[in-house]
Amino acid sequence: MRLLPLLILLGFPALELFVMVRAAQEIGWWLAVWLALAVLMGATLIREAGVGLPGKLANALRNSDSILSGVVDTGRTLIAGLLFVFPGILSDLMAIGLLLVPFRVPLASSASSMADGVIEGEFRRVDRNRR
Repeated sequence: MRLLPLLILLGFPALELFVMVRAAQEIGWWLAVWLALAVLMGATLIREAGVGLPGKLANALRNSDSILSGVVDTGRTLIAGLLFVFPGILSDLMAIGLLLVPFRVPLASSASSMADGVIEGEFRRVDRNRR
């Protein structure tokens, strides 16, 4: 059981190399184009994650939303960018899957109160003409 992380750590790059060699035999120099475009896309995603985080956090605070959803979304973008920069077809497919799968952070407190459309509170009429 202690060898499993080491096996995964060493096995993934070996599997990536095997898949890249097989793909290079099949499609030739187009693999180099694929890898170059993937690195450019990864760098763009990493830059977008860094630049977009403050705006997402400010927007969440302005709309009284959860900050966690902006952080999770930015983290997903950052991880996908890193996977694109890592050379290999399998890591690129993992990055595409990470970007395509929708993910929402559930809000426990506001989800239950907003689901039925009822806002609880107190009401008191104040006569503005009386001083």
